[in-house]
Amino acid sequence: MLVQLNRSDQNRAFAPNSTAVPVPGLDRQRADPVVAVLGQPRRVAALGSHLPAGWTVRFAADPGDIRADEIVLISGAREADVRAARAVISARTRVVALVNEDARADLVAAVLTAGADACVRGGQPAILASHLVACRRRQLTDRWLNLEASLPGR
Repeated sequence: MLVQLNRSDQNRAFAPNSTAVPVPGLDRQRADPVVAVLGQPRRVAALGSHLPAGWTVRFAADPGDIRADEIVLISGAREADVRAARAVISARTRVVALVNEDARADLVAAVLTAGADACVRGGQPAILASHLVACRRRQLTDRWLNLEASLPGR
């Protein structure tokens, strides 16, 4: 109750009773996560039912069709696919490579070296969904890690 009485939404930098964040736009509501799928759509057909409420899955035509803050899932990923995607999309965009369940270790290492943030073997929807949720958490935490660099006057 006391918190509500003392609450102020005025963004006066570092005021003791302000609940606003001193970096413009950092405290605004984020859109629901979107997973943009590149590659084989059949392998991820059941993914949407295993993701949290509000998440959507869309199929992108090519890496140029990826929007900011989406999580990219490359289904049937190869090293060249990850390199092509990384050449076009933002460095802050998370990329998850989905490879065959029996993929060799050198393929896993190659897609990770090419720029994938995570590599998932198989494609069981529940396991894949948990990796995507973890990527989203890391994506959101990254903006807080570099908060000091975003402050005005830096």
